[in-house]
Amino acid sequence: MTLALFDLDNTLLDGDSDFEWGQFLARKGLVDGPTYTAKNLEFYEQYKAGTLNIYEFARFSLTPLSQHDDETLNKLHHEFMATVIQEKMSPKALELVNKHRAQGHTLMIITATNSFVTRPIAEAFGIEHLIATEPKRVNGRYTNEVEGVASFKGGKVTRLQDWLKNHAETLESSYFYSDSHNDLPLLEMVTYPIVVNPDPQLTAVAKERQWPIIDLHERGLP
Repeated sequence: MTLALFDLDNTLLDGDSDFEWGQFLARKGLVDGPTYTAKNLEFYEQYKAGTLNIYEFARFSLTPLSQHDDETLNKLHHEFMATVIQEKMSPKALELVNKHRAQGHTLMIITATNSFVTRPIAEAFGIEHLIATEPKRVNGRYTNEVEGVASFKGGKVTRLQDWLKNHAETLESSYFYSDSHNDLPLLEMVTYPIVVNPDPQLTAVAKERQWPIIDLHERGLP
């Protein structure tokens, strides 16, 4: 089977689900609005610059999960999907996923964002396989710590290699779609790296290496 791998934020989604979840919590009054928003923006700028410490960010972003039970969190996420995420699932992204599905490819989202936020989004795209940063759970509740290796930069490669060991799949003829220079370690491993509305750093690399550049969000290509 051919693997079709997709980054999520700013790739399949026209926006960043991790950042938007934090903003959603702030609007709901579940975190201190000005303080949380400022810190959220600071981490997002670090991500774009390639300087983000994913474990430091995880402790920040997972703390609200640790403060509520699953029932409360699931109700919040249902509202988040309806009011924030649905409009960020562009027709072009859905068309791309369906194109790979029609070819019989194995579909996977591989994202740095935690699995609580991203699993329902993967399900909305009809994508079964998800590799995401996994929040550690203790006594049936989320903590603000990461279980195992975070799915970020080289961690995506590590997590994917672990997944491949347990599935009848290889990277032969594989695809990976991403917007971010943070994903270069995985883009360099697949057969067909394809960049989506890329950031400036990835744009430069893609042009130098003649990787395809596509627009899923009608923002225009660089």
